[in-house]
Amino acid sequence: MTINYGIIGCGMMGREHLRNINLLQGTMVAAIYEPDPNMAQAAAELAPDAFFVNSVDELLDYQQLDCLVIASPNHCHIEQLEAISEKVTLPILVEKPLFTAEDDLARAQAVGSVYKAPIWVAMEYRYMPPMQQFINTLEGVTGDIKMLTITEHRFPFLEKVNNWNRFNENSGGTFVEKCCHFFDLMRFILRSDPVQVMASAGQEVNHLDEIYNGRRADIWDCGYVLVDFANGSRAMLELSMFAEGSEFQEMIHAVGPSGKLEVKLPGPARFWSGDAEKRPVPMIIESPRGVCRPVQIKCPIDKTILDAGDHNGSTFHQHQRFLDVVRGTGQVEVGLSDGIWAVRMGMAAQESAQTGQAVRLALQ
Repeated sequence: MTINYGIIGCGMMGREHLRNINLLQGTMVAAIYEPDPNMAQAAAELAPDAFFVNSVDELLDYQQLDCLVIASPNHCHIEQLEAISEKVTLPILVEKPLFTAEDDLARAQAVGSVYKAPIWVAMEYRYMPPMQQFINTLEGVTGDIKMLTITEHRFPFLEKVNNWNRFNENSGGTFVEKCCHFFDLMRFILRSDPVQVMASAGQEVNHLDEIYNGRRADIWDCGYVLVDFANGSRAMLELSMFAEGSEFQEMIHAVGPSGKLEVKLPGPARFWSGDAEKRPVPMIIESPRGVCRPVQIKCPIDKTILDAGDHNGSTFHQHQRFLDVVRGTGQVEVGLSDGIWAVRMGMAAQESAQTGQAVRLALQ
């Protein structure tokens, strides 16, 4: 049986979802809501058989749908989840962040309490093949993890429709918009919830002279975040969005009493000077304690999957698992609670950087 997808939003990430759905057997993008004409045209080239609608309500009236993917701008997610919950009961894959304002927390929890179908929050970074190998190898190398560091040295924020991502009120702020992936990884890897967040951040290089409709862009382009967890472990995030010349975009290392494990991930192939062949292969480095004898393990990614997006093949593997959920043969691996925690951590980091004070987080 063919699984019919309904798509809300076909900007850069929405089209990455389309390309990866196209790689899955027994699937079809049946209906799309994308209000921007240019984005809609680009989506039609990837999903030529899809029926384009003029509103979310019209999409939800389309009877042939088996599941939904929300890839609209951040500030639209919670309202669209509410609209869906009032009208249909279909499995949903909703892009991060789950919401962007403090008042939205209660709204997200309310949706979770009434919606009877699965909701999967898209945290693609979990599903990069090298990241999966890193996570599955961790305990055998490090033992009980005490320290986790995530470094992202990357390109600036890309241009989006109507420049929505230039303003915190739309994106939730850089630590919510960009970094909720990393806060989710921290909780997932450390198997614990955060109790305190400290941060320092700012707008230092990018966007300084960007003004839209008389308003100056207020997003940050760099920062540090320190997180204490309930189990006693600690994590740190270092973000620079003016380091696109780096060989590796993400570098993550975990350290425990038995040793250290690292994973290094290059950025999108399309940014490698027009020559994707120059892009380095992701790697894992095992460094047990004792004699200094690190072991490097290359982690190549299938080219077809790699070419379908900017996230090291993760979107495809995430969709495989979500498709299992839609077919009734799998379980949600990233639920509403995970999405809520990631946003709470991002908001705490935003608050800490603004106030200069540590922010305590109550356990849910």
